[in-house]
Amino acid sequence: MANETVKPPTQAATPSGVPKPSGVDPKPATFSPLEAKKQANGVENLDLILDVPLKVSIQVGSARLLIRELLQLGQGSVVELEKMAGEPMDVYIGDRLIARGEVVVVNEKFGVRLTDIVSPVERIRHLQKK
Repeated sequence: MANETVKPPTQAATPSGVPKPSGVDPKPATFSPLEAKKQANGVENLDLILDVPLKVSIQVGSARLLIRELLQLGQGSVVELEKMAGEPMDVYIGDRLIARGEVVVVNEKFGVRLTDIVSPVERIRHLQKK
């Protein structure tokens, strides 16, 4: 067993000159054709996005301050907002207005009861203001 040489299996050459392992007969891959599947009512697969978290924010109002006024704010300062008391709050997802509502208290926490869902026309109008 001292000077035995192990010979590799014989390999046939492919048209590109690369050796092909013996006993292997490669075949081209076949795939079924891709088809677009639509669900009823033209809704694409909505299930894919149902678990995507979105940040919802409620805007009580806004104010415009000079830097001088901002620096003068302290504990107990009052900032007057542009909205009137009792006006509906704006509900945003991201930076898009989607609804309006009123403040409610639920189990000693604040909440918002939606009173109006913004129509697509209003959403477009809101985007043009920015």
